[in-house]
Amino acid sequence: MKWQEITLGQAIHVKHGYAFKGEFFVDVGKYIVLTPGNFNEQGGFRKRPEKDRAYAGAIPEAYVLNEDDLIVAMTEQGPGLLGSSALIPEADSYLHNQRLGLIDQIDPLFLDKHFLYFLLNTHSVRAQIYGSASGTKVRHTAPERIYKVRARVPDVKTQGKIAHILSTYDDLIENNRRRMALLEGAARQLYQEWFVRLRFPGYEHTRIVDGVPEGWERKTAFDAIQVLSGGTPKTTNPDYWDGEMPFYTPKDSTDGIWVTDCERTVTELGLNNCSSKLYPKETVFISARGTVGKLNMAQRPMVMSQSCYALVGKDHLSQTFVYSAMQVAVEALRQQAVGAVFDAIIVDTFKRISLFVPDHKSVRLFDETIQPMFEQVENLIIQNQKLRAARDLLLPKLMSGEIAV
Repeated sequence: MKWQEITLGQAIHVKHGYAFKGEFFVDVGKYIVLTPGNFNEQGGFRKRPEKDRAYAGAIPEAYVLNEDDLIVAMTEQGPGLLGSSALIPEADSYLHNQRLGLIDQIDPLFLDKHFLYFLLNTHSVRAQIYGSASGTKVRHTAPERIYKVRARVPDVKTQGKIAHILSTYDDLIENNRRRMALLEGAARQLYQEWFVRLRFPGYEHTRIVDGVPEGWERKTAFDAIQVLSGGTPKTTNPDYWDGEMPFYTPKDSTDGIWVTDCERTVTELGLNNCSSKLYPKETVFISARGTVGKLNMAQRPMVMSQSCYALVGKDHLSQTFVYSAMQVAVEALRQQAVGAVFDAIIVDTFKRISLFVPDHKSVRLFDETIQPMFEQVENLIIQNQKLRAARDLLLPKLMSGEIAV
């Protein structure tokens, strides 16, 4: 197989985005204004339901993105995002913002578009983009700098085969992600049906006394749930860090139920020298500062920073119930904060949250129904981690020709 070295400028054209005006950014709308935050560090498109902003102003038609459009992050909004590429998942939903480049022309004699997507996410190409970028605190690139990037590529037919192999992994990952979203949505709806709308099994034959089903109680979250705190070992002591125990902070929050890994880890010595305990699997974490109100369940034992609270059900309340109840509660708090800033959660916040505490039987039945959904989501997350690891192992080998196709 013969490979040739090209500059990207021989094969592509990068179109600048449009400067959408901040005064027209809104929380809900048809069109989402994309930013570098919509890229994964390793490449790929990322939806951010709680952060994405829509646009209510006039929209130039030329800056509405189509399905399968290839875009590149031109600004390093977060560590490792500069030069990351993504394919748009659906048409007529996303806007081409000024900090992104759209690859609107590709010479088919040189490059296959889906091969180019993976090529842009290789270490070699990303290093060249980063190395030629300008700026100190925030790095920026430009089309002219991207055009100078050099890469070795095989013939276009071989490129298509390589892209197909790697895309198969991405497709499996995306299918699993959709299954997780469906399972999480079903679990959320089940809680609301039973414990918000009060259409729980046997509700037709249950007396309601002062708005509360017989045998149930209405309590504050503070009275129904243990609200526990965390702490951070001294960051200047290296003996406290890089151990075996994940250290959960708001930065580690995910958009789904489970958090599996954290950016930092602590040692046993670090744990013993901070205010946090080692919280067991299924502890519910809620971020109190930074990205406020993010909920996760620990997929394995974790230490937690003081910027979060750990929530554990009292008496007969299960952790799946606690997680589900707090999802509804946080959404209510967000709605109450419309026009104000939802910028912190304190212990007194839990005293303002009212919820039903069902009887033992209802909680047990809910747990038996919903626990398999949580376990399926956990298994799918682990599958996706393995798929990403396999894809990331193959990527440099296929893109360099080390493995022939």
